[in-house]
Amino acid sequence: MIKTTIARKVAMALSGLFLILFLGQHFTINITSVFSEKTFNFLSHFMGNNPVVQFILQPVLIFGVVFHFIMGFILEIKNYKSRSVKYISFKGSANASWVSRNMIISGIVVLSFLGLHFYDFWVPEMNYKYVEFLPQDPDRYYEELVHKFHSPVRVVIYALSFIFLSLHLFHGFSSSFQSMGLNNKYSRGIKLFTVAFSLVIPAGFIFIAIFHHLNV
Repeated sequence: MIKTTIARKVAMALSGLFLILFLGQHFTINITSVFSEKTFNFLSHFMGNNPVVQFILQPVLIFGVVFHFIMGFILEIKNYKSRSVKYISFKGSANASWVSRNMIISGIVVLSFLGLHFYDFWVPEMNYKYVEFLPQDPDRYYEELVHKFHSPVRVVIYALSFIFLSLHLFHGFSSSFQSMGLNNKYSRGIKLFTVAFSLVIPAGFIFIAIFHHLNV
């Protein structure tokens, strides 16, 4: 069991960095849907039928998501209990940005979005392969993706969710390196990279949703 605050922060940082790697990989595959239906279908079929991905990496990913958010809630509760002053007299804006003071809010929004995303894509995929045992169609993935963005309401929900993800990453990504003690001569470079990642990747996902909505 992880008992100390430092150990919890390190565990939180490591799980967050793991999820960021997945986010980058997920974006790399999804952005191909804008340029090449064939490439997107090929990559999606490979990921969806690779036993290493399905039976090793996928369970690890799900565990990582659950672990990261549970650890986040635990740290938030610990921080709240350890404050020596009441919220009514706490001037958080004087010492920290809105983003850093409200990571729990952006985290809840992101977690809610992940629930929707699993419902939209993961649940139908599991149903297709392991419940109905339908024959494999390597060309079905593009149409399934585009179909999800027919509704403007879903596109708006996705866009807002990725804005909150951007806010969450903006503070959390760079903080992950600090939690692991990586404050050195590369700190400026790390900061610039994390800021760029926090803006470009969520914006890219929003672009994908809007692109497919406008081109249905």
